[in-house]
Formats: sequence, C-alpha cells, structure tokens
Amino acid sequence: MMEGNQAALKGKIVINGILTVKTGLHIGAGSDYAPIGAVDSPFVRDPLTHAPIIPGSSLKGKLRTLLAKNRVEGYILNSVEEDDKVIARLFGMAGKDKVRPARLQFYDLFVTENSQELFTSLDTDTYMGEVKYENTINRLSGAAMPRQIERVPAGMEFAFKLVYNVESDDEAELQTDLETLKEGLELLTYDYLGGHGSRGYGRIAFSQLQPQFVGMKNSSLEEVCQNVFAGLEGSVEP
Repeated sequence: MMEGNQAALKGKIVINGILTVKTGLHIGAGSDYAPIGAVDSPFVRDPLTHAPIIPGSSLKGKLRTLLAKNRVEGYILNSVEEDDKVIARLFGMAGKDKVRPARLQFYDLFVTENSQELFTSLDTDTYMGEVKYENTINRLSGAAMPRQIERVPAGMEFAFKLVYNVESDDEAELQTDLETLKEGLELLTYDYLGGHGSRGYGRIAFSQLQPQFVGMKNSSLEEVCQNVFAGLEGSVEP
C-alpha cells in the first residue's frame, strides 16, 4: 500500500479477552480543582458510571513504545517517523512526509460485570479504588513530601477488545503483524501500564484471548490467525 492511500478492507479480526490488574494501577486524570481532603492524584474514571477505565490510548502508546524499544538499533530511541514498517503498519504514521492509517483499532477498557459487583461490595478507600500514600524525600534536607495516589486495586478485571484490519491477502504479512502484536502483549506483561511502574505499580496480565473473524473473504487467513493465537494458549502473563 502506498503511504497516505486507503487500502481495501479484506475483513476484520476482533480480539476479545480479559486484562487483569496484578498490582495497583494508576492512570492519572487531570484536575484543575481539588477540594480539601481530596486525593492528590486520582485515576481516570468513566464519567457515566464513575468506575475506573483504562484508556485505549494508554494501551496503544505503551505497546508501540515497547515494540520500538525492543527493535531499535543503538542506545537512543528513534522518533515515531522512523519506526520500522511493521510498527508503522500496525499503529499508523502521522509524520510530516509519512502518513498511513493504523491497522490496529484500540478500545477503552471498562470494568467487567463480575469485578463491578465484587468491588462495589467491598469497603474501599474510594469508589472502586484504593489510596496509596507515597513520600518523596529531599536528599539534601531529608524533608518528606507526602502525597496520595489513587490506584485501581489488584484483582480488578477489564474487558479487553482490539480490532485488526485485514488489508492484504498476503499470509506472511498477516502472520508478521499478528506475531508482532503478540510480542507487544508479552512485553507489556513484563513491564507496566500507567505511572509509577518503577515502584511496582501497573503490573497486568491478559487471559481468555480469542480471535473472532468479521467479513473475512479469505479463509486461509483465518487459519494463519488461529495458528498465531494458539501459541498464546488463551492467556499472556508473566
């Protein structure tokens, strides 16, 4: 496909599963106003239900960065415009001279019904959240600067959904794309999502990953997808 052109759609592969929070997770929500007694750094919530959510943009950005770091030559991470062709194909490109749409479509992740029922019945610090007290110590003065960070508690499950646009009948290209996606998911389970990962926050795992085929015009491509995901055995976790 020429960069900047729209490719023909050969079908879609919808990947559904579960993302489980293994350690407290914090993806911050900006706030211009914080009343007295409020948490210093709240996590992002669904404005309708007030339950925590994981923005699709956070997941997309983390996966792309991990893949780019894993493939870079040398010590300095390249700019987005210099990502290899597979990463550009999956995540898109919007550089000055290079523009191409992404084959991957990410969704915001919402709490599953089971977790909604479980965590609303628990006596948590905030609605479906916990508050972690952190201190930053000034090395010179020894003074502590305490703050409160709201976290999604360990054990909470989110419905994971990801769509891959099939734009070619090339089986080798599809296999490369899906294996690269698998690589990114595996890297993420040994890294972290959200902030404060060096302190142990944001460890996650994937489970029950199942591909679904929509509008596929080439059955052999379905077989390629099944073979790649068979290697996951339904889950990705450290």
